[in-house]
Amino acid sequence: MTLIKSINARQIFDSRGNPTIETDVNLVNNICGRASVPSGASTGKNEAYELRDKKKSYHGNSVFKAVENVNTIIFDTISGYNVLEQELLDQTLIDLDGTPNKMKLGANALLSVSLACADAAAKYLNLPLYRYLGGSRPFRMPTPMLNIINGGAHANNNLSFQEFMIIPRNCSTFTDAIRKSSEVFHSLKRLLDKKGFSTAVGDEGGFAPNLKNEDQACSLISEAISKSGYKLGKDFFMSLDVAASEFYKNKKYKLASSKKPYSSDDFSNFLLKLSKKYSIISLEDPFAEDDWDAWVKFTSKYGNKFQIVGDDLYTTNIKLIHKGITKKSSNAVLIKPNQIGTLTETLKAIELAQSHGMETIISHRSGETESTFIADLAVATNSGQIKTGSMSRSDRVAKYNQLLRIEQLLEEKKSLKINKLF
Repeated sequence: MTLIKSINARQIFDSRGNPTIETDVNLVNNICGRASVPSGASTGKNEAYELRDKKKSYHGNSVFKAVENVNTIIFDTISGYNVLEQELLDQTLIDLDGTPNKMKLGANALLSVSLACADAAAKYLNLPLYRYLGGSRPFRMPTPMLNIINGGAHANNNLSFQEFMIIPRNCSTFTDAIRKSSEVFHSLKRLLDKKGFSTAVGDEGGFAPNLKNEDQACSLISEAISKSGYKLGKDFFMSLDVAASEFYKNKKYKLASSKKPYSSDDFSNFLLKLSKKYSIISLEDPFAEDDWDAWVKFTSKYGNKFQIVGDDLYTTNIKLIHKGITKKSSNAVLIKPNQIGTLTETLKAIELAQSHGMETIISHRSGETESTFIADLAVATNSGQIKTGSMSRSDRVAKYNQLLRIEQLLEEKKSLKINKLF
């Protein structure tokens, strides 16, 4: 009853209108598991390979070869496999590809099958996905890191930093946390409109006004928090995805708003001043993925004051996370399943980080689908935080809505806990 009968992959579109892959895994009892795969605009150099056709149609972005790989090579190999044996399935996919970065079949092809198998297994057992992935332990709801101003590779504006986020504090439930965050989002929209700035949104649903610099973006968010009846540093902290690799050239950091590039030490001081001014408590990719010395130095000095998050530094890769643990380069890891290519590898990355006292943050990509898998993953792994965009665009809000549904189920079972990291 849990054996794979057929697999049907297809090309669909992500939130940027680019092609991506969706796969159905059908069992012999006609249960169907489904998964789709997102895509990033700002990507680490060590991410698993996203297979695209690079032909004339769709400006080279079609994924027909990845679809073909699923429907032929992968299906021929795992037909008849038991979807309840996730590790065996994923290892079979990894071995079938046979390359270090999944270049042969495509990490997008492999991940679509891996996640669809988990979805089918949960449906067969009549369990919520988070419960299937996480077992019977008590769960906690993640705190949302809500991206309300977009910059960098996610927006066409003058901001080099990629995400300006708010983190709600002192919330007893996820429902309360998302309510407060929503209020600030709408206050910011009114504030931008009043000041004559664009309220168009970027890739991840946050506003993308053409501002003078990063300080002005933080100042507007601070004002929006105040106008919502809250206090920065008490009811909300701020968080930045610096995405420093995007503007690191010749061992210098060059912001679009600054004439002079920064050395690693100077950029560190810049971040410290900005953080102190605006109650910024979490810094993601504050340095480039090749600037390991800066990471180690900053974490050694300020790891007790900030959540220092590695994304491009680790790319959800166990070997790189091991390196980070050894070098003590950060105290938190961003988790993106499509950076590594299978569910099992994703779960092992989370387990490794958490077992060494590192926070894990489950994250979306800038090119998302309507899939809510990462919402269940955040709860299943008791990851204290989730990044899934702003309070606009259904591809982002879908994840928040799923978390509201999960919270309702957890409240009924009296097992709800909300993250209290901050």
